[in-house]
Amino acid sequence: MARVSWIAAACALTALSACGQSDGERALTGAVMGAAAGQVIAGDAATGALLGGAAGATCRSLGTCPNN
Repeated sequence: MARVSWIAAACALTALSACGQSDGERALTGAVMGAAAGQVIAGDAATGALLGGAAGATCRSLGTCPNN
């Protein structure tokens, strides 16, 4: 049961990775949320930060940001 709640929390944090008005803000938010999710899920905050930052930085050009 505890694992399910950690996964749900990680999903909620990941949903916030596209918050921000500029690509830089989204990259920073994505990196922070990715680091948290990566640490919780796999014990690897650095990889989570890299993936979250990349997702935040590119979401507008890919058309996946909620506030395009």
